[in-house]
Amino acid sequence: MTTAKDIMHPGAHWLPKHETLDRAAQMMRDLNVGALPIADEDERLCGILTDRDIVVGCVAMGHDPSRVTAGEMAKGTPRWIDANADVNDVLREMKGHRIRRLPVIENKRLVGMISEADLARHLSESQVKGWAERVYSEG
Repeated sequence: MTTAKDIMHPGAHWLPKHETLDRAAQMMRDLNVGALPIADEDERLCGILTDRDIVVGCVAMGHDPSRVTAGEMAKGTPRWIDANADVNDVLREMKGHRIRRLPVIENKRLVGMISEADLARHLSESQVKGWAERVYSEG
């Protein structure tokens, strides 16, 4: 059985919810990633911040990214998957919620992230196609 841990990109980093968006952008640059999971004081997942969120939700709205926090941008119920979950559960979670990045949790700790690139590297062409059709569809 292929698990979430088998296909994830290890070494994901939390972004504290009190961190400003300019610092988040710097972290994304330094880590060469397009998204960071947002954590509360107890390192519980409270959202995911993407580079697009910073641009569209802050900069394009005329807000100062040095004054807006990651926690202010966190919306909705955060989604995650257990490290031992089967890859079919990973796909079901990502397709069901139309998400492109999924934090992987083991023993209540962030251990990695699954992104589009990870799916493309580890899954069959038909699995990736089914995921993309659902995530990128209009409705």
